[in-house]
Amino acid sequence: MTAEANAPPSVSMSWINIVLSAAERVGISRAQLLACAGLNLQQLAEERWPIDHITRLWRAAAKLTQDPEFGLKAGYQAGPASFNVVSFIFQSSRSLREAMGLLQKFQRLISDGGRFQIVDSGAKSWVIYHPRQGELAFSPHQIEAVLSALTSFSRWISNSPFIPAQVQFSHSQLGTMAGYQKIFQTSVSFNQAFCGLELDNTLLDSALPQADAQLAAMHRDYAETRLEALSELTDFIGQVQQWLSMQLVHGVPERSSAAQNFALSDRVFARRLEKHGLNYSQLVDKVRRELACEAVAHSARAFSDIAQSLGFSEASAFNRAFKRWVGHSPGEWRLQYTAT
Repeated sequence: MTAEANAPPSVSMSWINIVLSAAERVGISRAQLLACAGLNLQQLAEERWPIDHITRLWRAAAKLTQDPEFGLKAGYQAGPASFNVVSFIFQSSRSLREAMGLLQKFQRLISDGGRFQIVDSGAKSWVIYHPRQGELAFSPHQIEAVLSALTSFSRWISNSPFIPAQVQFSHSQLGTMAGYQKIFQTSVSFNQAFCGLELDNTLLDSALPQADAQLAAMHRDYAETRLEALSELTDFIGQVQQWLSMQLVHGVPERSSAAQNFALSDRVFARRLEKHGLNYSQLVDKVRRELACEAVAHSARAFSDIAQSLGFSEASAFNRAFKRWVGHSPGEWRLQYTAT
């Protein structure tokens, strides 16, 4: 198994913004949605989130909107440029089959919280979505949004009407059948063995109107570079974060100790962090913040115990750091989260 497969799944801001924008369209502010999810506005500055963060965001959106069709609508309202370079690869491909094959390859640039599989079944093919969740079980809204977005985008770039032969989900029905029909324009079934769209091969293999071989090659080259950078970042930074999370209970380790653990000189270790816009202090602070927010919001542990587990010598130092991270004291943050 590769290091990439061992890394915890994460998601880019492009997919996070789909959820935030859909909530804003029905009057729920970003701050309100993030607070309900136990997250904060400062985290929107990050390049990627752990997959469990966006799962909390989907759950919070479902709770605040009380809309059983929120995921369907959010996915379908995604725009043609919503998914960074992957959108442009899709648009410039020769056919939907080629586009979806490239989506399989470059999907990590959007999210590695799932993968697509194309299974030929004669005159038709299934495009199957396999979720890859973190510690939290996916909200079914997440999965409905994925297939809805794929339908919307394919419909937008196709030369002929994009109507699946059938659609199925492994979870129970959330919204009205009329809501599903509006999006997919075909029969939809639930509690099935897998989630996916069944498509006629003629639809998959028809030429796309915006096909451009030169542009497609340019986008693929750029995507390859981004994928390589992401893999390197995920593998190295993720491993350092995981190591730090296990060491903090004993106090914050020196940078030289971290470098030694990864068989690097102190200078090379620092350069690797700098390559990704980080220094060691920032990375320690990031790990502490994530662990602190999780522990305060999702446990009843004493704040002094949390402070000690994160390497703070005094609870007062932890309180000051927490207020700097999220703008609230630990007590205020816990009350705000439990109130939602």
